[in-house]
Amino acid sequence: MEYIPAKTILSGYREQREWFGCHYNMNLYRGCCHGCIYCDSRSECYGIQEFDRVRAKKDALYLLERELRARRRVGIIHTGSMSDPYNPFEKAECLTQQALEKIARYGFGVVIATKSDLVVRDIPILQRIRSQSPVAVHITITTAGDMLSEKIEPFAPPSSRRFEALRALSGAGITTGVLLMPVLPWITDDPQNIREIVQKAARAGVKYVFNGGNKMFGLTMRDRQREYFYKQLDQIFPGLSARYRKTYGYDYGCNSPLAELLWEEFVRTCRECEVEYRMPKIISIIRAGYEEPQLSLF
Repeated sequence: MEYIPAKTILSGYREQREWFGCHYNMNLYRGCCHGCIYCDSRSECYGIQEFDRVRAKKDALYLLERELRARRRVGIIHTGSMSDPYNPFEKAECLTQQALEKIARYGFGVVIATKSDLVVRDIPILQRIRSQSPVAVHITITTAGDMLSEKIEPFAPPSSRRFEALRALSGAGITTGVLLMPVLPWITDDPQNIREIVQKAARAGVKYVFNGGNKMFGLTMRDRQREYFYKQLDQIFPGLSARYRKTYGYDYGCNSPLAELLWEEFVRTCRECEVEYRMPKIISIIRAGYEEPQLSLF
């Protein structure tokens, strides 16, 4: 494992809590090796060179403990926004596992975003955190079937293993959800795919499925991300990149032509399956069960 310098691990406290009710952001790793053809984190604005090479932040655990101890406000920490905290190297490095131990010790809550079923390893720690603070794990699932997930997310666990991870987490009393994003036009923007993801998620015991916001069914594209995506399309779905270029040009937001239909199907299926899809309600679910004096800390 290569280590890179880091000055801080936790972002500053934010009073606004629109993103799953979180106050801090944490990234212990830099880069990702899941190979997802659409990943926005490849974009130039994030400044991650050689994105497919995973590196760990030097002295990350020491820095994290120092920052947790120094924080005047306890809050909920989100991890997984720029690099997967359960990349394959985590199995040996255990940085995320040790970070969760520290989060538990200092009374913070945590929300984890991942594509890996390795997260089930840390169920005992998550249960300890949950005994005192909000906890949630959401797993990104863009396609209901393994065959397609192995094409567009080639080095991540297939969708079936992610659903099984959700089942194990939910069975252990951990609040779980699905990030159904992005939706790739002419690849995953099929109403049947959206319906199956929600239905399988519900059967796995999830409390919510989030698609990015009201009628947001598509992906964002910019600079290096767009170049990489089109190159992968040329190899996996020959001719499709030309359709993207003609339809979207250099647009940042690339919504599916079926966005309205997909939204209707999504909302209908979520309601039928009794899973939440609205962010304010999702935040309420994550925070549910904690007394008001305690929640004032969050």
